[in-house]
Amino acid sequence: MPARTVLLVRPARFGYNAETAPSNHFQQPLAGLDAASVQQRAFAEFDGVVARLRGRGVRVLVFDDTAEPAKPDAVFPNNWLTLHADGRAVLYPMCAPNRRAERRPDILAALAREFSLREISDLSGHEAEDRFLEGTGSIIFDHTHHVAYAALSPRTDAALFAEVAAQLGYRPVAFRAHDTQGQAIYHTNVMMCLGPGFAVVCLASITDRAGRAAVATSLQATGHELIDISPEQVTRFAGNMLALQPATGPVVLALSQSAYDALTPAQRRTLGQYCELLPLPIPTIETIGGGSARCMLAEVFLPAA
Repeated sequence: MPARTVLLVRPARFGYNAETAPSNHFQQPLAGLDAASVQQRAFAEFDGVVARLRGRGVRVLVFDDTAEPAKPDAVFPNNWLTLHADGRAVLYPMCAPNRRAERRPDILAALAREFSLREISDLSGHEAEDRFLEGTGSIIFDHTHHVAYAALSPRTDAALFAEVAAQLGYRPVAFRAHDTQGQAIYHTNVMMCLGPGFAVVCLASITDRAGRAAVATSLQATGHELIDISPEQVTRFAGNMLALQPATGPVVLALSQSAYDALTPAQRRTLGQYCELLPLPIPTIETIGGGSARCMLAEVFLPAA
């Protein structure tokens, strides 16, 4: 079942992050824009996302970023936190040092006042070992079938992924995926999205034949119709989507306007059999931040207090 509630962080100092650029080939600086203009655009896009989600009946919790220390990627909270139906929160080790301040005890405290938060599993100590696993950027969870998928990269450690999957009771499926430049895809969630009955995945990016077969077989065995996207569609964030359950009505699929435009009419029709597509215009956040709609959304599966 898709999440009914999502957590978003309104960025205070959004901008191009030079520390994440070596492993994220999607992010680009926008020439001719000063920091104030970038921030203004990011605010407008963020507030538009919140309004669109709430307008479709999705429950949205918004937390304000803190201005100090500067956290240019604070708008992507899914990388540091997952919140599970058994009342557990997992805090993840982040590759870029300037992203580690995104982990906010005050946000956890606020969640604990409303939800049953029985345990916090803090994995951030692995940063001292240069071992990283960046939340649902690194891991795609199939919560229905208890399977977890991960494309290994500098930000996704194989052994740590297996450890987390075991702790949560999920079967791990690890593989290697590469972008159009032959570089390891930095986050699994740019090339794979799972929803009720469907899986959007770029099989061509999984360069190892055995790995590609393992992913396809696992997805099909769990009843997912495969919607295979191209590497070029991945560059437009067509794999970076999230299925959500509004309070009433059908499942919605949150994706950027760029991702929606990149899909073929046939792919849109297939997805439309399972959910309502909800395009979100976020060109500044996508281009400068190198992440898209799914990256902005941290699912809240915690039970009510």
